[in-house]
Amino acid sequence: MKIAVTSQDRTHITEHAGHCRRFWIYEVNDQAIAQKAFVDVSQDQTFHEFSGNIPDHLADVQVLISGGMGQSLTQRLAWHGIEGLVTTTTQPDAAVSAYLSGTLATQSPEQQTCTHGEGHDHHHH
Repeated sequence: MKIAVTSQDRTHITEHAGHCRRFWIYEVNDQAIAQKAFVDVSQDQTFHEFSGNIPDHLADVQVLISGGMGQSLTQRLAWHGIEGLVTTTTQPDAAVSAYLSGTLATQSPEQQTCTHGEGHDHHHH
């Protein structure tokens, strides 16, 4: 199983999965993290810009964990067999461990609140 986590700064889970260019990719065996790798992609490979179905770097993951994603991205992921999860957990390793143990606190896209200031030009719905 592979799990991707949005992480622009390599340390925290990033909001706005659609604009994220940096991901931790975890390989999981027997409900434990076997290895992880950091992936940095070009702007045209973000979900927001990508014109195809799923960018190559996420094509073989089963779960995408982020601090925020819209309902349309959640549906797009589901169409390709990827479970899109929004969490308030801020640490990538902790989120993956919580997911594996069945204790990851998640929110639906409708429950999300933006915490990065006003004046941005997107909507959470």
